[in-house]
Amino acid sequence: MCGICGYFDISKKRSAEKNVLVNMTNTITYRGPDSAGYFVKENVGLGFRRLSLIDLEGGHQPLYNEEKSIVLVCNGEIFNYLELKEILVKKGHRFRTNTDVEVLIHLYEEYGVEFLNKLNGQFAFVLYDSQTQKLILARDPMGICPLFYTIVDNVLVFGSEIKAILAHPLVTREVDLTGLDQILTFPGLVSPRTMFKNIKSLNSGHYILVRDNN
Repeated sequence: MCGICGYFDISKKRSAEKNVLVNMTNTITYRGPDSAGYFVKENVGLGFRRLSLIDLEGGHQPLYNEEKSIVLVCNGEIFNYLELKEILVKKGHRFRTNTDVEVLIHLYEEYGVEFLNKLNGQFAFVLYDSQTQKLILARDPMGICPLFYTIVDNVLVFGSEIKAILAHPLVTREVDLTGLDQILTFPGLVSPRTMFKNIKSLNSGHYILVRDNN
């Protein structure tokens, strides 16, 4: 299952704090009981809880490229990773692990955001490029893996579950009345609506790109 969470100060005025990230990640420990990983640098913090499935020894996250300028946390599985990895190796990319999701980093290096069109899988991931200061959040086309987010005081907060977002000190708990109405009227919530005001579910097959303070 695995779980991801984190936050990004879009204004770049405040530094990320590991204790905040640990508190967020601890709320979803049961999604990944095998290990935890963290990335904290300047205005971005990423957290990960791992359920080991592929490359049990080497697949710990966050994952990095060779220069450690790109970092990734991912919940999910890339079904066509072997074909993609073969193409990338021929183009000169070097892989550090045998885990399936490492292809995401090298695909981004090779193709930019357009690499999303090459994926076959179920996934929710966050990728940060420290050289360009771009942050990408993406969700698989069927929406199998969940990913929620909110923006509070120019800080983007995200997680595999809403409880991780609520653990961030800037986020308040407030019921979304439209979401409540959907729960009572329909079989379930209609994305991007959730039961919490200002907290949204990233639509299936969509991505968020944060760059240049936008």
